[in-house]
Amino acid sequence: MAVPRQLPNAITIVRILCAPVFLWLLLADAGEGGALRWTATVLFVVAIATDGIDGYLARRYEIVTDLGKLLDPIADKALTGCAFVGLSILGELPWWVTIVVLVREVGITVYRFAVVSDHVLAAAWMGKLKTVAQAVALSLALAPLAPLVGEWIHVVNTITMWIAVILTIASGIDYVVSEVRGRRARRSGGAHVG
Repeated sequence: MAVPRQLPNAITIVRILCAPVFLWLLLADAGEGGALRWTATVLFVVAIATDGIDGYLARRYEIVTDLGKLLDPIADKALTGCAFVGLSILGELPWWVTIVVLVREVGITVYRFAVVSDHVLAAAWMGKLKTVAQAVALSLALAPLAPLVGEWIHVVNTITMWIAVILTIASGIDYVVSEVRGRRARRSGGAHVG
């Protein structure tokens, strides 16, 4: 079966477009835990799950593009960034958590654009692990589960959010270290040419 070359990128773009819709639904619910909150949660889970689908299609059918490598992490950051900001606006997540995450995410994104003419900075394994941890932590934080399963879910939410924050910081450090090493390697390689 042939897969259209731009399908993975189209899925990624749809994920980016879902972010503001999701944020609107989350804030419109105003922390009530009603139908809008559940709709926002389902939209977030479905949209973040497409991250695996577009990546799988691109690798499986060998249609990985530089645009896809650039857009994919931006789509993840748009969606998770909206979730972090929305939860903080609602008073359900401390602002310091959101600020730490956004500083790392915006910093890496700005750097990606700064070096795009030189090379495409694709997501590393720790960055992917961070995205999974954020997706799990945010899905649990978004779903109004306490009335259904009990207050103990707040402990699970706190643990998963701490794991996500720690991995966010660690993956940011990993990117910086990898880029410094890569830059040194490119310089030393260039010095031997000619």
